[in-house]
Amino acid sequence: MPNSLHTLLDDTLAGHRLTEEEAVRLLSTRDRGVWKIAAAADELREQKVGDVVTYVRNQNIHVTNICKNLCGFCGFGRRADDPEAFYDDTDAIREKARAAAARNVTEICLLSGVHPDYTLDSYVDLISCVQDEAPGVDIHTASPDEIVWAAKRSGVSTKDAIERLRDAGLGTLQGTAAEILVDDVRRVICPNKCDTATWVRIIKEAHRLGLRSTATIMYGSCESAADRARHLSILREIQDETGGFTELVPLSFLHENTALYRSGLATAGATGREDLLLFAVARLFLDNFDHIQISWGKVGTKMAQLGLLAGGDDLGGTMFCDDVSTDAGGEGADYLDPAEMQRIAGDLGRTLRQRTTTYELV
Repeated sequence: MPNSLHTLLDDTLAGHRLTEEEAVRLLSTRDRGVWKIAAAADELREQKVGDVVTYVRNQNIHVTNICKNLCGFCGFGRRADDPEAFYDDTDAIREKARAAAARNVTEICLLSGVHPDYTLDSYVDLISCVQDEAPGVDIHTASPDEIVWAAKRSGVSTKDAIERLRDAGLGTLQGTAAEILVDDVRRVICPNKCDTATWVRIIKEAHRLGLRSTATIMYGSCESAADRARHLSILREIQDETGGFTELVPLSFLHENTALYRSGLATAGATGREDLLLFAVARLFLDNFDHIQISWGKVGTKMAQLGLLAGGDDLGGTMFCDDVSTDAGGEGADYLDPAEMQRIAGDLGRTLRQRTTTYELV
């Protein structure tokens, strides 16, 4: 086994494209081979993007936690009649956008539950008011699931919906609502979201219309290593076709305050081994992606630093607030000062650089 692992990693570094079966094998490693896989991923990271660690100066704006989906893995969403439900009107969004602009952010992420009353006009209005208050800032929002809902509510095609959002000022699309792109898993963790084929179709539509997007994977709930590999394979196939993904953002499942965990349908999240292997195998498997983001809000800053030694090259954003993670039980997931990012990167002998949403260095 050690020799065959060594051969597989050497072949991959020499240009072999990993199969799904090989990815499952790597993701299932439980011995010191984990470090060999991480080292190979780190070597490939160095070959592809060098020693720069990037981050984006961004701010999350949470619009509402009222959501039609109420996914079992999420601690954020609420029903409209829940006492903890909130809904910000346009004036409140404008105020938050002005605050973000005053912080010199280059990206504003509009994060929201999929409000059952939202139409396409609702999303257009949100994007337009943010653009008014923060001109020139990339507005990063609208997951495929939100686009499906907005298009359905307004009686238009998803392509038309994407075009209207783009014309209103949408800069880049959120590749969220992907979770695990295996329908057997989705039926357990997010049964009210769009299915895999729909998610793929909408991402491709957006890419063909000139919009770039992130790619995400939410792992550590109830999926298998084979499910994770299948998900990565779908993302690789899309990237082969469109080239529209800016990066992969692995999102480690935060279990503490979720119905999925309380009901016994999910584990207590990914282990450290699983985190490192997901980062590393993603780097090795996704040969058509340049960037692997390590989400410090999901794994903590110490594990994030280790992720930078396992194929990661990006620390994500400053965020300033992340109610989605903190509501699920994530501690300290609201803001990371670039000075601390510098300490993390510098400790590894790497150089920290600010980037835009589409990875142009600032």
